[in-house]
Amino acid sequence: MKIFATVLTAVMMFSAGITSTKKQRVTATVVNVSTDSGKVSFALYDKANFMRQPLQSKNGKIVDGKSTVTFENVAPGDYAIICFHDKNDNDTMDFETNGMPMEDYGATNNIMNFGPPKYDDAKFTVSDKDVTFEIKF
Repeated sequence: MKIFATVLTAVMMFSAGITSTKKQRVTATVVNVSTDSGKVSFALYDKANFMRQPLQSKNGKIVDGKSTVTFENVAPGDYAIICFHDKNDNDTMDFETNGMPMEDYGATNNIMNFGPPKYDDAKFTVSDKDVTFEIKF
């Protein structure tokens, strides 16, 4: 009986370790890019670094008005993705002198209010499965 309890405990601890440390893939696709010129820049954030330093960033090629990237090895937790259409391929989002964006942008969950995206609006949870999003500009 003692051996059975020890084995059962070890199996439970091993199983818990696998599910809590398994990393997932997060795939995001912008489905309505206005032109195939330039690229779409995507950034993955957590709450602590939202709109500062991304945890991961990727550029996606635009084909037929769509651009897709996949973030690999994403640990369980809460995240948000923001992206923009870098039409002129200068690796930065361009703004008018009054602060209005000159390039289209979007975020996970597609909740866009006046002003920059908000973390709580764009937040999603990664747990034990890969996650896929469609983002609209």
